Amino acid sequence: MILRAVEAGEGPSLILLHGLFGSAQNFATVQRKFAKRFRCIALDLRNHGGSPHDAAMSYGGMAVDVLDTLADRTALPAMLVGHSMGGKVAMRLALDRPDATRRLIVADIAPVPYRPAFRDLAAAMQALPLTPGLTRASADAHLAAAVPDPGLRAFLLQNLRVGAQPSWRIGLAEIASALPVIEGWDAPDGAMYPGPTLFVAGARSDYIRPDHRPAIRALFPTARFVTVKDAGHWVHAENPAGFVGVVEAFLSA
Repeated sequence: MILRAVEAGEGPSLILLHGLFGSAQNFATVQRKFAKRFRCIALDLRNHGGSPHDAAMSYGGMAVDVLDTLADRTALPAMLVGHSMGGKVAMRLALDRPDATRRLIVADIAPVPYRPAFRDLAAAMQALPLTPGLTRASADAHLAAAVPDPGLRAFLLQNLRVGAQPSWRIGLAEIASALPVIEGWDAPDGAMYPGPTLFVAGARSDYIRPDHRPAIRALFPTARFVTVKDAGHWVHAENPAGFVGVVEAFLSA
């Protein structure tokens, strides 16, 4: 599958992979900064943004999507930056194709299964009545009971087309069905990525914990760890300057 891409800049290829319910545009601020030094390509993963929809959402399959897209753009080998679900895609790609991965940066996720945390969000989105004339304000009000955080509602509603024929841009049904896989993790037996690797955590997030380090080291033996202050799980959005600073320092080392 060839994915929708947003490209800027020149130089070595630096690839940005978003998280669940996100898209390439979530990296707009940091992409502008990275594009000063790199050929920076932000991708919409399958069932997200403007990329094709498909019921299958395994990490192995999504890694192949990224590889095929980068090969089509003559952008391999590449440095990979992945956030959350995109971080798992980046990890899987590095494990499957170390030769195609120059460096790996994983933002606020570990190579482990996580407890279900997004199924209620998907259900609330699926329950939104897509009636003609739906406005963003009315959609926001409808989601408020199930999603009380206004920032999170705004993030989810980026995926909604409003107006005469409202619809979800994303493959919402496909994503909802695949959540058990997305929450999980699988790696090929005996796989290891020996290249330079950085795990970036948000100071207010608990997605990367000390007890995850043995699992990380088993797959990524050169892994380094850094925490970005004033940021939670969406570290690149909550502290873009801090995120860009630690990533650029790693890429320059």
